[in-house]
Amino acid sequence: MMVAHQDTLAELNLLVIRLYQQGKYKEALRIAHQSAHLTKDTIGENHPDYAESLNNLALMYDSLGAYEKAEQLGTQVLQIQKKALGGDYPDYAESLNNLALMYDSLGAYEKAEPLCMQALHIRKKALGDEHPDYVQNLTSLAGLYNAMGAYEKAEPLYLQALQITKKALGENHPGYAESLSDLAGLYNSMEAYEKAEPLYLQVLQIQKKALGENHPDYVQSLNDLAGLYYSTGAYEQAEPLYLQVLQIQKKVLGEEHPDYVQSLNDLAGLYYSMEAYEKAEPLYLQALHIRKKALGEDHPDYVQSLNSLTGLYYSMGAYEKAEPLYLQVLQIRQKAWGDDQP
Repeated sequence: MMVAHQDTLAELNLLVIRLYQQGKYKEALRIAHQSAHLTKDTIGENHPDYAESLNNLALMYDSLGAYEKAEQLGTQVLQIQKKALGGDYPDYAESLNNLALMYDSLGAYEKAEPLCMQALHIRKKALGDEHPDYVQNLTSLAGLYNAMGAYEKAEPLYLQALQITKKALGENHPGYAESLSDLAGLYNSMEAYEKAEPLYLQVLQIQKKALGENHPDYVQSLNDLAGLYYSTGAYEQAEPLYLQVLQIQKKVLGEEHPDYVQSLNDLAGLYYSMEAYEKAEPLYLQALHIRKKALGEDHPDYVQSLNSLTGLYYSMGAYEKAEPLYLQVLQIRQKAWGDDQP
């Protein structure tokens, strides 16, 4: 009977991951709840497998913008793992890192940094400083510093990760391309575009050969390069890349996947900057409609789409369309954050 239960749990967890990858977050959340309840009933609240099911549940809430619930679950996961496995176990380090990423999403960097550093220390001690999981933690800490604008702290960590990956995997491996992309993203944030562009181009070359043009990592790199051109005002170079991204995602992911919707928003943003408002408006409206259906009106991504459309109407001088949308954004944010949030 126990084996049957374990098989069911494994199937449920795989289904959660598959639904998450498809962007079906609400459905994934429902199955994650089912998995957590079944795990609790089968093996109890103090087992590492229950912690894993709670971790999946936290990921779903994080994806839906319910950060407070995600944080509570992430903290509970850490307590269970520390008690069951000890504070030096690699899985505990992964959970520390996951909670740090949630704080990063919230902009609570002062909470995220010590968790990232603790996870890095545990992984180095347990696995050594050439293990892929250690590199993952290096990259997470670097990403946090990037988000904080502490570029001088981020750069040496990204360079260290790149060096380890190059030695372990070689220069033609997708993992090396990922490390190159991280470094390029840092230079992009620093507005050192002349350093970022050749790295993005190198990443695309590696990924195209190793993964093919329909792979999500290749599409993401296309999008990153388009974003760089957008930032430099090279709109004529950015537009065909954004269109290519949209075309591939529509074919591979479908029109309701969050990545496709974000690409709609990115292309609309480009047209907005080009003052091609008649091209931007239908894209913003399409993104808004899909996000409302998939995520609900309280999700940050829906509010982002609403705010973008509002800005478009304001720039067009269509103030009678902009005002009710601004009021709606204000109401949602007041409900989510309160009156004291900047």
